[in-house]
Amino acid sequence: MNLDVVFDVVASICLVAGALLSLAAGVALVRFPDLLTRMHAAAKPQVLGLLLVLVGCALRLRTGVDITTLVLVGAFSLATAPVAAHMVGRVAYPHEDIRTDLLVTDELAAHLDRVADEREHSAPA
Repeated sequence: MNLDVVFDVVASICLVAGALLSLAAGVALVRFPDLLTRMHAAAKPQVLGLLLVLVGCALRLRTGVDITTLVLVGAFSLATAPVAAHMVGRVAYPHEDIRTDLLVTDELAAHLDRVADEREHSAPA
């Protein structure tokens, strides 16, 4: 079997799998009940789906300049998606936009209570 055919088959599998993961992330954004689960759906499968699509494109294109651009897109996506999801979660938590009954552990509550106590005690009278 020709090596080009193998690359094309693997690229097709990566493209379809990446598209399905991205579709699942989009459906989860609509269907999940609260912000934290939606944030998880937006960050994890969407990034993996994008990386699979980029790998499929790289296998299909096989030119140096195009692959460099795809690597940069993947690197920036890996660097920014978790940070953005973390910041959205931190901003939404104090505003009670999450369902605390779905949390297994709540490590942020103790930290926010401690910060609020410190601000209260350090405020001028």
